[in-house]
Amino acid sequence: MQSHFSSTQLDKYRQIPKIDLHRHLEGAIRISTLLELARTFEITLPVQPNLHALVQMQPEEEQNFSNFLAKFSTLRLFYRSPEIIKRITYEAVADAAADHVLHLELIFTPVALSRARGFGLGEVMDWVAESTMQAGRDFGISTRLLASVNRHEPVELAEETARLAAERISSGIVGLNLAGNEVDFSALPFAGVFRQAKKAGLAISVHAGEWGGAANVRQALEELEADRIGHGVRILEDPQVVDLALQKHTAFEVCLTSNYQTGSITDLKQHPILKMLAAGLIVTINTDDPSISQITLSDEYRLAIETLGLKRETLNGCIRAAAGVSFLPAVEKERLLQIINQGL
Repeated sequence: MQSHFSSTQLDKYRQIPKIDLHRHLEGAIRISTLLELARTFEITLPVQPNLHALVQMQPEEEQNFSNFLAKFSTLRLFYRSPEIIKRITYEAVADAAADHVLHLELIFTPVALSRARGFGLGEVMDWVAESTMQAGRDFGISTRLLASVNRHEPVELAEETARLAAERISSGIVGLNLAGNEVDFSALPFAGVFRQAKKAGLAISVHAGEWGGAANVRQALEELEADRIGHGVRILEDPQVVDLALQKHTAFEVCLTSNYQTGSITDLKQHPILKMLAAGLIVTINTDDPSISQITLSDEYRLAIETLGLKRETLNGCIRAAAGVSFLPAVEKERLLQIINQGL
């Protein structure tokens, strides 16, 4: 994965043992693979100077969620065979391992992966799970999967996704995720699906408080029974919601560069992560969409320390916290924490 910093600059951050709890498969595809697939399959792309501009955020374009989400529309043109889906999954895990990520929780959207060729949702889940497990074995990285649904899509699709995911918990699909445009689409229609998914044994993560306000975080916690919140950077707008998150020991999956590129925050140097930590919230640092953002988790650690002023001890605390709030069984969490502590 491309990085903003030189190899020498990043070496000390690459050596840090990492956990990424919020990385989207569809936003973690190698640009080299996309270029190869575009040539091989003669994929007709929207008019743009180059593929990079279609699938990666560029410094000169306006940083907002519309431009960010538009990248996924182009990416959906590429999921044309089981082999492609397996390959991009395998490579996403391999890239995480190369950045010294010891545990990865990969979010994937079965509906998005299925549409180019009308694949069955269950088939897509099996391909992703199989490839994830294989890559995990090959590269010595612990992995789990979260099946994701979008707010703008029918609740019936979410119901089917949740049911199929629950049937595959033993294959490593351990969670259900809600993503998409929270400004124009409410999470409430999905509350029943997520509550039922939790009863079926799936862990719950909800994108909230990213583009919408703190009320969306409350909704995710109270109505969808979220275990973790994706982003949640606007929670500080309501002290009562902060108190609710503290009471529930809710963890936040913060993604620094992504929060800026989607327009969730307007000034990267003013990212609220330090204030979230000061409020006592459980904060983890993640990549979100490393290919779209052209970053690695090492980049994000460097950004946190060198730009935002996060102390190394605090970063270590965020990494340990990530082990504790991972969707692993208790015994595996403890083992992961031991390995992390040795590495830190």
